[in-house]
Order: sequence, then structure tokens, then C-alpha cells
Amino acid sequence: MEDQVAILLPTYQGEKYLREQIDSILGQTYSNIRLIISDDCSKDRTRAILREYQEKDARVEVYFQEENKGVVKNIEFLLKKVEAPFFMLADQDDDWLLEKVEKSVQLLKEKDVDIVFGDLEVVDENLKEIYPSFNDYMGLSRRIEKYLNTNRLNYLYNCFTGCTICAKSSLIEKIVPLPTISKYVIHDHWIGLMASFYGKQAYLSEKYIRYRQHGDNQVGTEKISHGFSKFEQVRDWFISVKLGVFGTYLEEQERFPKELQELNEKAYRYFQQLETKKYFNFKGWGVFHELYKTETFLYRIENFMILNMPFLTKGAFYMRHFILKLRGKR
Repeated sequence: MEDQVAILLPTYQGEKYLREQIDSILGQTYSNIRLIISDDCSKDRTRAILREYQEKDARVEVYFQEENKGVVKNIEFLLKKVEAPFFMLADQDDDWLLEKVEKSVQLLKEKDVDIVFGDLEVVDENLKEIYPSFNDYMGLSRRIEKYLNTNRLNYLYNCFTGCTICAKSSLIEKIVPLPTISKYVIHDHWIGLMASFYGKQAYLSEKYIRYRQHGDNQVGTEKISHGFSKFEQVRDWFISVKLGVFGTYLEEQERFPKELQELNEKAYRYFQQLETKKYFNFKGWGVFHELYKTETFLYRIENFMILNMPFLTKGAFYMRHFILKLRGKR
């Protein structure tokens, strides 16, 4: 008999694509599922749609929040409802291929790991392909391949897309509570980070989700720094992101392996001092190397120059921006 899989679906103002997503989940080749949904005070027809499915399919379990929790705490609420041996996360606006659950559970068992995560096909609102591989487009594939099953996999930035996750429920005690200190450390980042510390991972390279981009996504494929026209905006954003990340790490310090706790402190101080260095920075280069040594040479050089040598890098930034604009890429 199939082990039950709890599929966790947070919803908010999701009426436009919700039926398609729920139908794609309930139509899976893996039948022993429990679709647990928590609606975070939607004002559109989301709640009416959810009541329909709750009435017609016994596998659907719905909760209606009375006060808005926000997406991270809504997911935490759902994680605490899991009783099945495995769980998966779902977004309200995607489309799951019919074998997604089956293939995810199969890999989880075959590899005897605690969590499986994978790639996605990026599509527009009509499910027409935009990018064949989300992880290739975002530059994550090399990092995943090289650092899978090390504690550096999700440390500097997030390599996990939440809706691709399939995990053993025993991992939940390591995941919750989900931190909400910074908007730059969201639920999938934190789940991937804790999984890299306390569990074994496997990567599902085949794509079983069409990841819909429609302009209202909570998280999508937009590279925020590409929208900035001024060098100072890019640098300030880089620094603020890392202060949010390492600030969260410091607040949750006891949940980190000992070998990373000291680095968390050094990294936070390093990015703090960068806020005051507008032209050159000659301190903390060793910390930068320790953080970015997992990246490609060109990525390290680019980030080093932006962060530590802004006076020398500014001109190159504007030249590059101008060329990309001429080519229609900005």
C-alpha cells in the first residue's frame, strides 16, 4: 500500500488559477494523498472554490484563517497539521504534471534521503514555456550539483524552490518555527537550509511542475538587481539582502552547526561595515573569501568588486548597463 503524502497548499486571493492547480494535484497517479489547504483571509472567490472541493473530495482538508498570517506563518500552520509520513509543498497558481508525487516519493525511497527537491519549467499565465529550466536560468544547477549533501548548499543563498519539495515528516521538527525576521529568508530557503544541516538530500532534475509567472507571484523568476539603473542601488540591495540573511542566522544561532556559528557573526559584521564604505573597503576580505569560495571565479570577482571596490566598479557597471539596454536586456 502507498504511504500517505500530505500536500500543503497555502492560498490567498488565488481564484484565477486555483481550480487548475487543485485539479492537477487531485489527478496525480499517486492516489494516497491528503491535500491540506489553509486560506489566509482571501476576499475573492478563493474560499468558495475551496468549499466546493472540500465537499466533493474526501482527500481535501481546508482551514480558513480568521486573521492574516502572511505566507510564511501560513505554511508553518500547515506543517503543524501533517500526520502523514511524507509531505510536499504546493503553490496556488502552478500546474503539476501527473507523475510529480509518484516520482518524488520514488526517488525519496530509492535514495533513502530525508528530502527531495527539483527543477521546474517556467511558463507564462497560459502555460506557454518561458524557460525550460528554472535552475539553469537562475544559475543554481552548478551549485546544486557541486554542493548537494553539504551544509554549504543553501547557506549563502537559496537553491530550493518550495513547490518542488517532498520530504519525510520527521524533518518538520527541525524546520519549525519558521523565522520571519527578514523577507530575504523565506520558508523554502529555511527548509532547504535545515535539510542541509540535519538530513540527506536528493535532486530530481526532471521537471514535474509548470511554474506559472503572471505578475502577481509572491516569488518568481525576476532578478531584482536587473531592475536597478544606478550602481548604488545594486550595491545597497546586495548588502541589505545579506544583512537580512545573516541577521536571521544570528537570531537562530542555536539551530546552526558549531562550525558555522562563528562565520555567521563574522559575516554579519562584514556586511554591516560595508554600509559605511562608499568608495573602498579593505577589511574583512578573508570573510568574503570564506563566504564566496563556493562560487565560480567570475562570480566571486564581480561580487568582490561591487562590495569592496565600488569606486572602481561604478564605471564598468554603467558601461555594461548601457550595452544591455541597447540589446534590449534591460
